Amino acid sequence: MRKIVRENPLLAILRNVPLEKTLPYVEAVMKGGVRFFEVALNTPHALEQIALMKKEFGSQALIGAGTAISVERAEAALQAGAQFLLSPSSDEQVLSYCEKNGVALLPGALTPSEVTACLRHGFSTIKLFPAGNMPRGYIKSLKGPLDETDYVAIGGVNPGNLEDFFLQGYLGVGLGSSIVPKEALKEEDWAACSAYVAGMAAQIERVRKK
Repeated sequence: MRKIVRENPLLAILRNVPLEKTLPYVEAVMKGGVRFFEVALNTPHALEQIALMKKEFGSQALIGAGTAISVERAEAALQAGAQFLLSPSSDEQVLSYCEKNGVALLPGALTPSEVTACLRHGFSTIKLFPAGNMPRGYIKSLKGPLDETDYVAIGGVNPGNLEDFFLQGYLGVGLGSSIVPKEALKEEDWAACSAYVAGMAAQIERVRKK
């Protein structure tokens, strides 16, 4: 996961995207320069969306399944074609399952104890959730004693603050509905969606070079 995030620092999270808009939505995001996706499993048609994306885009997109909070959800997502999993928590059963089966996982954590649980199962690239609620510099404190870890900020990230997360030392960020303009999505203005995503991708590249 560290290599994937380093090469793809912007994660597009599909949550409640209508099934019929899935393919044009994903294509618009990809045209904007982002190919790293999470489909939230606690939304309608999630498994169908994963299968659709896998069939249409194949190896062009990195397709993950989020909210994998149980082994049952994890197995269903992998069967649908998910290439990796994400979780908002460090559930012991999910960690053990992914470790045992060699499944790429971005587990969620917030506290040192949760981070340590992830490390115990071999996962050192971690989703800090909800990142937007934590004080600035929080991961610098975490990485003091837990210096082998890297973090992806999810929860509370938006186009207006994403630069600051990289300045704090996050390896990547994830955005849900704010990754494309709501009005453009409603009007199915896919060119506007692509341009918006491209602007964020360029913004991230600039701040990573600082």
